[in-house]
Amino acid sequence: MTNETKAKINDLNCCVIIPTYNNEKTLAKVIAEVSLYAEHIIVVNDGSTDSTSAVLEQFDFITVCSYPKNRGKGFALRTGFKKAIDRGFDYALTIDSDGQHYPSDIPLFAEKAKEHPDAILIGSRNLKQENIPGKNTFANRFSNFWFRLETGQKLDDTQSGFRLYPLQKIKDIRFYTKKYEFELEVLVRSAWRGVQINPIPIQVFYPPQEERVSHFKPFRDFARISLLNTIFVLVALLWVKPFGFIRSLNKENVKKFLNEHVMVSSEPKHKIVFSVMLGVFMGIVPVWGYQMIIAFTLAHWLKLNKAITLVASNISIPPMIPIILFASYALGAGVLGYPLELSLGEVNFDTVKQDLLQYIVGSFALAAVCALLFGLIAYLMVVVRRVPVRRANNKT
Repeated sequence: MTNETKAKINDLNCCVIIPTYNNEKTLAKVIAEVSLYAEHIIVVNDGSTDSTSAVLEQFDFITVCSYPKNRGKGFALRTGFKKAIDRGFDYALTIDSDGQHYPSDIPLFAEKAKEHPDAILIGSRNLKQENIPGKNTFANRFSNFWFRLETGQKLDDTQSGFRLYPLQKIKDIRFYTKKYEFELEVLVRSAWRGVQINPIPIQVFYPPQEERVSHFKPFRDFARISLLNTIFVLVALLWVKPFGFIRSLNKENVKKFLNEHVMVSSEPKHKIVFSVMLGVFMGIVPVWGYQMIIAFTLAHWLKLNKAITLVASNISIPPMIPIILFASYALGAGVLGYPLELSLGEVNFDTVKQDLLQYIVGSFALAAVCALLFGLIAYLMVVVRRVPVRRANNKT
């Protein structure tokens, strides 16, 4: 079985990367077991201060990357990726050096990679089993929640370090983090690039409390991860999701959405109209970065159609933002009796701050006007063009 797995790993042109920092007690065993399944192993010594260097000298078949000062797990992984790419590998399988992963699960990755050659494969641990540290399960749930919010994808274990990366898919992504948060960054930014991420159920081992070696610093590392997630949420709401929405705006998708949610729907007419009005209103009012979250929440509370509300809130997609800013600024000038001092080309987020009251008043006025206008259009559509559900069902 091990020789067969080695052949499959070689056929993938895959290496194994083991980042390590002060894991002298478990490192040798991990390397020895990994070597049963893979020929090409890269160990990144992340500035260890214990006997790690001496342990690595026992193995003459591995490639070692080392540096004197600890730089963090993210930096170690990025170093390993660079080495793997430089040596011409197409895939890199990463595994932690603390002994929590079972190298005997490597064949699972080899098999799955054949089915999904362009996907990131991530080992999904059973974190409900006994002896799992409470902080690990909390950190994982915390990370899973933000990953889903940022990408729309659900994963049960975004913190697992046992992964297979298609290097050609991630080599051109510019990464910024160097600590534990890197493993979340690589997933989020890859998902934004359209890279598929597939989980694989794996085994996990956690030694008794007194034998554990952990370099995770809860307060500092949670602070970093929280900051990263805050940035990612803003980027997702202001850039990734709007542009994804734009890319989906082809004739077929628009027609399909209108048919499902407007033309052929059991929703009362007034709910469809008010859903459109709420989405347009929230897409214009000055809560940039939070429009969709607030719109979705209000639609839920008001029992409106959340899908229609979210789509309508995308009126503030990037190409429309300068127009919305100027229209708000100009309308605010009219409402307050102020002179219009800026042109369309001069209006941006910085310049409107100089006349903030004018912009805020104008944006609410514009939101109300546009909500009424789009509400009227939606009303005419559902009254004139709507197909009764019963008749639509008879056609099918």
